[in-house]
Amino acid sequence: MTTTTQAPQSPGAPKTARGARTRARILKAAEETFGSLGYHRAGVTDITRTAGVAQGTFYTYFASKEEILRELVMDLGHKLRAHLAAEILGSSDRLEAEERGLRAFLQYLADHPSLYRVLQEAQFVDETIYREYYETFARGYADMLDAASRKGEIRPGNNHHRAWALMGLSHFLGLKYALWDQRAKEGEGAFDPIVETMADLFQNGLALNGRDKG
Repeated sequence: MTTTTQAPQSPGAPKTARGARTRARILKAAEETFGSLGYHRAGVTDITRTAGVAQGTFYTYFASKEEILRELVMDLGHKLRAHLAAEILGSSDRLEAEERGLRAFLQYLADHPSLYRVLQEAQFVDETIYREYYETFARGYADMLDAASRKGEIRPGNNHHRAWALMGLSHFLGLKYALWDQRAKEGEGAFDPIVETMADLFQNGLALNGRDKG
């Protein structure tokens, strides 16, 4: 006789404000625990100890450690997109928005290093979580570039390809300067030279113009 084991059902959203606060505290504890120990080394007991709740309370809000990882990655995506949208609000055009968005991304990454570690580990736990994060980000990014192209702010082109290229640029600049070098510790304006270099790249590309060739 063959039996199948079904994945545990998610308990669903909390029904009270107190429950919502408890769930948020557990999420924050999971962020800190995964960020410091890594997903595979961290256990539910580590999360509940950090959150200051009983282990049974964890399962009141989350079915498994994998589910809370998925929730963290989704939450990261929502918060980061909302943060960047607020930071580029009022930009005069798409090029200014790219500069402001890059600066905001680097600072956000410097301020939330454990969250980014959670994101990178997700690809080794369940690649669909990882891919969904970037696919969602890329769709929204491409839509913004399409809108800028229609307004004449940037040249026409394949904005889906551009979105992935620009995301890759931000990703590796973030790893190098926000996480590895921790440039943000240098104080306000620490990321300005990086953003200025990229602003020149956004505006002029890599090709020599006539003046430079002369």
